[in-house]
Amino acid sequence: MYEAVYAHPDGESTASRVALAAERYGYDGVVVRGMDARPEYDRLRDELDVDLVDAVEIDAPDPEHASGAVGNYRPQRELLILRGGTNALNRFAVEQPRVDVLARPMSGRGNFNHVLAKAARENGVRVEFDLGPVLRTEGGTRVQSLSDLRKLRELVEYYDVPYVVSAGAHSHLELRAPRELAAVGAVIGFDREQILDGLREWRRLTERNRELTSESFIAPGVKRGRYEEDD
Repeated sequence: MYEAVYAHPDGESTASRVALAAERYGYDGVVVRGMDARPEYDRLRDELDVDLVDAVEIDAPDPEHASGAVGNYRPQRELLILRGGTNALNRFAVEQPRVDVLARPMSGRGNFNHVLAKAARENGVRVEFDLGPVLRTEGGTRVQSLSDLRKLRELVEYYDVPYVVSAGAHSHLELRAPRELAAVGAVIGFDREQILDGLREWRRLTERNRELTSESFIAPGVKRGRYEEDD
């Protein structure tokens, strides 16, 4: 299982510190999402027992800016995440096969409906269940977060939409063990295995993208055959 986190400078803790904490919680890898390039990741992978995934989370004001960022970052990063939160950004994300994950679709003024659910399924865009607001807020904010996540779960289940799960941690102190996330998931209607499967999906996405960009492929989706290998 992998967890997706924000590390310095986008979060409060360094990538290595988050990775060490994640290992103690039983994770096999950490998806580190941010905008800055991190050339030290190859070195850290050799030093740590936890996989580090070089991801980017695009936070754009509108689809036009998001489209440019997707084009720039897609060839550079192992995972591409687009932050939603408006109807226009949510729609743009689920209609883009180049986007791996739509993050925070229900935040801000964002909404998610059956049309977006079908598009996400058809284009293989994972929808994120960010449990962070449930874990770290209270009162009316927490109640609204639970309501949004329940609605999202119903749509994802009914339309068989691929999804990922995270705690939205911005530091190593905000990480939570898989069993804790499973307990939160039960409150919104998920069973334990569904939450764990959402954590495993980060790893499946990473392995798929690494394979697609490996030397065994001439281009994404076009695998090198024996004749090309002989050349």
